[in-house]
Amino acid sequence: MRSSDVAKNSNFYPVILAGGRGTRFWPLSRKKRAKQLLALDGKQTMIQQTVGRLLPLAPPNRFWIITNDDLRPAILKQLPKLPKAQAIAEPVGRNTAPAIGLAAFLLLREHPDAVIGMFPSDHVIADEKSYRATIEHGAEIAASGENIVVLGIRPNRAETGYGYIEAGSASGGGALRVRRFTEKPDAEKAAAFVAAGNYFWNSGMFLWSARTLANALREHLPKTAPLLEEIAAAFGTRKFAASLRKLYPKCENISIDYAVLEPRSAKGEREGNIFCLPADFGWNDLGSWTALHEHHTAKSSPVEGNIIQGAGVFVLNANGNYVHAPGKFVAAIGVSDLVVVDTPDALLITTRQNAQDVGKVVKYLDSKRMHKLV
Repeated sequence: MRSSDVAKNSNFYPVILAGGRGTRFWPLSRKKRAKQLLALDGKQTMIQQTVGRLLPLAPPNRFWIITNDDLRPAILKQLPKLPKAQAIAEPVGRNTAPAIGLAAFLLLREHPDAVIGMFPSDHVIADEKSYRATIEHGAEIAASGENIVVLGIRPNRAETGYGYIEAGSASGGGALRVRRFTEKPDAEKAAAFVAAGNYFWNSGMFLWSARTLANALREHLPKTAPLLEEIAAAFGTRKFAASLRKLYPKCENISIDYAVLEPRSAKGEREGNIFCLPADFGWNDLGSWTALHEHHTAKSSPVEGNIIQGAGVFVLNANGNYVHAPGKFVAAIGVSDLVVVDTPDALLITTRQNAQDVGKVVKYLDSKRMHKLV
């Protein structure tokens, strides 16, 4: 199937999850200007890049965005061609299962044959042609039965920050049946997974028909599914906003992995009907300042591994640093592996090794009710 064929196929609907706060990118990422709204890799923001690489597969009127009240105005401003009504703001965060579940019930009512592609809003993809070809293949599998398709990334290191997919038997066309999903492992287990050769990183990108997902939620989240179905029934009416505010907070706070994928995979390779499509299209989820440094270093091969964004730069005996100080002259002397991020009201200083803990700063600021800084 070619990209033009998918574009003509009115059954493919990208659903982009864009409600996260991106706390590990503080102080640049804030509640009303989260990671997905930042231009971390080029001139376009992360969510603009996400939509842009999917546009050859579906026109703007088939995109749905699930976000929150803080981010929705900026998202609509950045994506002016998308229908405003299809940018849904969660009244409270309830993790990925209610978010994608709401989209499934909405689409099931409006377009019963819809095939949903679930996409995070803040990933980097190097080979967009291969990316779209993988999605096309996955959409075909998802449309052919009660199938769930996950895009699995071939691991190139023993990464402890990602979930893993254990793949089993081949099912034809390059797809592999999924045996189980494993949450973020320790270093020893991650190394064993990579050595085994049949484990893939869980990209968080899934394809399924709206009917398949709705039925799975009815089975595995019997208390939450009716709430989502009732909210969806009010879409397009004056009652929708009130229904969303009243019922959505009653939904279980659970990820789609725990809610559906793990219980489905527990049924076994044949019964679970979950398929992994191994992918190698230059994926990076840019989960921290360290990951961003590594991404830019791999792209540009800078001298001594320094990524410095400033109005001017002087470097002496310094290496492996990431510095974000736009508009300021930056001098780095005799320092290594630092992360320094300067904004008008906050300054972050850490090391690349400890950048994963930046989110703890946001928890501290929240606890102290220092709302202007989050």
